[in-house]
Amino acid sequence: MAKINDYYQKKQLMEKLAAELEQLENDQALKRELEFENKVRELMTEYDKSPKHVLQILAAIDPSIAGTKAETATGTRAKRPMKTYKNPHTGEVVKTRGGNHKTLNEWREKYGKEAVQSWQQQD
Repeated sequence: MAKINDYYQKKQLMEKLAAELEQLENDQALKRELEFENKVRELMTEYDKSPKHVLQILAAIDPSIAGTKAETATGTRAKRPMKTYKNPHTGEVVKTRGGNHKTLNEWREKYGKEAVQSWQQQD
């Protein structure tokens, strides 16, 4: 019985979608949009331009069209935060943005990783 129920549900859905599609096809606003799309496609064919070229041209006319995608593509990733470590035994201070610092590695070998991590100061 599950198949027959599924069949009738899908048939009702198709009838509903067909009615919605018919209503859209009679909509004047949609007809104008489709006409505009067809004319744009004809122009692109006539001038041998791709949608990408058209977007570049439009972005040159109105920079807001380029949106955030272009901004993020050219940006760089954020810098790591500066970390400061102070050795309580020697008073020496190390400032680094990464964890692979020569002096920090020496301290880790000598005093242990957890001990050195506890020396990190809040900025």
